[in-house]
Amino acid sequence: MSLAAHLTELRRRLVIGLIALVVGGIVAFFLTDWIIWAMTEPIRVVSEQRGMEDKVGLMYQTVTGPFDMRLRIAFAVGILLSAPVWLWQLWAFLMPGLTRKEIRYTIGFVAAAIPLFFAGVYVGWWVMPHIVELMATFTPDSAANWYDSKYYYDFVFKLLLVVGISFVVPVFLVALNLAGIMTGRAILKGWRVAVLIAVVFAGLATPAADVVSMLMLAGILIVLFFAAAGLSMLFDRRRAKRQRATVGESS
Repeated sequence: MSLAAHLTELRRRLVIGLIALVVGGIVAFFLTDWIIWAMTEPIRVVSEQRGMEDKVGLMYQTVTGPFDMRLRIAFAVGILLSAPVWLWQLWAFLMPGLTRKEIRYTIGFVAAAIPLFFAGVYVGWWVMPHIVELMATFTPDSAANWYDSKYYYDFVFKLLLVVGISFVVPVFLVALNLAGIMTGRAILKGWRVAVLIAVVFAGLATPAADVVSMLMLAGILIVLFFAAAGLSMLFDRRRAKRQRATVGESS
């Protein structure tokens, strides 16, 4: 294909992906009531625990704040709902330029990364209420917990995104191994740094006083790291075995 044909194809793929994103955002907009209700469940728990329903809640500082929050949620959820369409458009655009081996690796990478990302999002969603409830216990009795809606939204979705991405990092390590950039032994050699990073990350992502959640999140990340290192070493062993067989046949 010529450069003009590539640009035309790219524009067509982008338009289809954009349409899917708009449709997904519209559908998500009608789900925002349920999403906001689920997001604010920890706030209702705090209000019941403190017995101060009139001093605990979500606060909108501007006239357009409620609508703005719904748009933010609709956009974020719309990206997830339309992901199969725009991911396929991206894949269909890149696939003609990939070799058969690269296509196989890409499929394996996507098949492993997507479930791990959503598993991380689920863990983040599980940890989030504990953070809100635990932090509220430090509020003095004479004070009120009115959470700014914009800040609260950013806190929830950034937490879900960060934890989700952290679960995908081991897949990147395996991808680097398959690309020949890092060996399994090199990955395993950095286990001390990986454990330290996992513990620090878990400590930042969970409340300081919630040791159980911190250890659970750190444990999951450490297990995923060692699984990636073990899988990479297995690939290295198979690669070395094939090389020895090739050398033996040539000799």
